[in-house]
Amino acid sequence: MSKSGKKDLYEAPDYYLLDELLSEEHRLIRSAARDWVKKEVSPIIEDFAQRAAFPSHLIKGLGEIGAFGPTIPAAYGGAGLDYIAYGILMQELERGDSGIRSTASVQGSLVMYPIFTYGTEEQREKYLPKLATGELMGCFGLTEPDHGSDPSSMVTNIKEDGDHYLLNGAKMWISNAPFADIAVVWAKDETGKIRGLVVERGMEGFSTPETHNKWSLRASATGELVFDNVKVPKANVFPEIRGLKGPLGCLNQARYGIAWGALGAAMDCYDTALRYSKERIQFGKPIGGFQLQQKKLAEMVTEITKAQLMVWRLGVLKSENRATAEQISMAKRNSVEIALDIARNARQMLGGMGITGEYSIMRHMMNLESVVTYEGTHDVHLLITGMDVTGINAFK
Repeated sequence: MSKSGKKDLYEAPDYYLLDELLSEEHRLIRSAARDWVKKEVSPIIEDFAQRAAFPSHLIKGLGEIGAFGPTIPAAYGGAGLDYIAYGILMQELERGDSGIRSTASVQGSLVMYPIFTYGTEEQREKYLPKLATGELMGCFGLTEPDHGSDPSSMVTNIKEDGDHYLLNGAKMWISNAPFADIAVVWAKDETGKIRGLVVERGMEGFSTPETHNKWSLRASATGELVFDNVKVPKANVFPEIRGLKGPLGCLNQARYGIAWGALGAAMDCYDTALRYSKERIQFGKPIGGFQLQQKKLAEMVTEITKAQLMVWRLGVLKSENRATAEQISMAKRNSVEIALDIARNARQMLGGMGITGEYSIMRHMMNLESVVTYEGTHDVHLLITGMDVTGINAFK
């Protein structure tokens, strides 16, 4: 396992003293996560990204720092934390790498959350404690090869067959799929209603081919879910939830985590560019002394500060169960947009060095090209806000 000799010197920008809004518990959680990322992720992540390999040895550590389902109650193996703590964890992980945060987001928001919220007591007790430690890993099957932004048109389906359902169809662009032990899958029943069910690795007819040749999220494992007459016991189906409300509830959880996470990538790019600007000498002085470089840095830290205030407020609302799906959409879109802009400007500040693996910026930039599309594309989130403020649906 290749480790880089470069020391992770990251210091988080906090221009408006937002740390004063965090509890001591929040700061302790952040400190533990940041130390873990510096020690375990930063030294190896460039190597894994270059090789397009997933660092599976990190799964145990992610469980230990509470990154899997931190808001799930302790009775089921979670930490029972609030949503600010969840956001902080995602921010620290994505500061390291979007792919590592994606692994945790999927596990917590898209696998543990639906089992806890929509599942039976038997399902919760069977899966959640092992998911919390990483002993079991999960994935989430909603997106299909021909149905991305329009999940209501899905063709994956279930048909009753005695004490089982027969599941047929396919899902695409699924994080964690190649190694997942279970998949939370959404499929239409014979009445056309969307249902959720837990599919287990080893069920006959269930396969998870890996997606190769990605330029983005290279240290994350992505794949397909293929179902060929898979017999899924009725005990594995979520009993009450019907329609898109189920999967969209999960996506809200994940989008919330991304709003914090993408900001972590932005903060890392800014911190790297700021440090470089003080050390790189051109025309007899550090490049940080030139007006155009100062303009870039000043705009970066301004956007980061605005986004920090937005996600903190969103976290307060989410912990009070008052955050709307539309507010979450706005934050997800904003955080990813500013992160991409900051990554591109930071890359320019580093000149040729900015494209190398010696710095994290180009890796963040490529990763964010996935983050800007998944869990609702950039344009779809704009239209969600547009529909909310006008009351008119532009999707149809």
